[in-house]
Amino acid sequence: EEEDERSQEMWEELFSIEQYVEMALQFSRLSAKSTDFVIGEVSLDKVVREAIHKYARLFVRKKIKLELTSIDTQILTDEKWLEFVLEQVLSNALKYTRKGKIKIYMDPQSPKTLVIEDTGIGIAPEDLPRVFERGYTGYNGRTDKRSTGIGLYLCRQIMDRLSHTIRIESEMGVGTRVYLGLDTVEL
Repeated sequence: EEEDERSQEMWEELFSIEQYVEMALQFSRLSAKSTDFVIGEVSLDKVVREAIHKYARLFVRKKIKLELTSIDTQILTDEKWLEFVLEQVLSNALKYTRKGKIKIYMDPQSPKTLVIEDTGIGIAPEDLPRVFERGYTGYNGRTDKRSTGIGLYLCRQIMDRLSHTIRIESEMGVGTRVYLGLDTVEL
C-alpha cells in the first residue's frame, strides 16, 4: 500500500514537471514573433475531452468529481493552443480543489462561452484583478511553493491572440469560475 502511494506521488511529480516543461515551451513559442497559429473550425467538445483525458488520473487520485454538460459547439480557433489554455485552467482547478467537483458547461447567458467551475479554495478578492499578470502568484500561490505565476498569464496572452476572452469570478472558500469566451471577433 505504501509502495503504491509512493509510486503515485512520483507519477504526480513527473506529471507536474512535464507540465512546467510544456509551459516553458509554450512561453518561448509565444514570445517568438511568428507564433504557429492554425485557425480552423473545431469541435469544442473534442478539445475539452482531450484536456480532461490528460488529467483523468488526477481526478481519480484526488477523488474530485467531474460534471461535464453537453458541449455541442463548433468554434473558430487554434485547437492546440486552446487545448493548452484548457489544460492550464483544469490544472489550476485540480490544484486548488481539495474536495468536491469541477463542472464544465456552456454559459447559458453568453454565446460560445465555456465555463470551468470548481469548488476549490477560491481566489482572494485583492488577488483577482492581478491573476493574469506575469509572475503574479497571489496568496494561494505563495502558500503553494510550486506556483509560477505564469500559467494564467500565458492563457490571457493566447486568448488575446485568438481573439477570445478569459475572465475569472471567485469567492474564497466557495470556488472559482473561469469563463472562456470563444466567439471570434476577427482574425
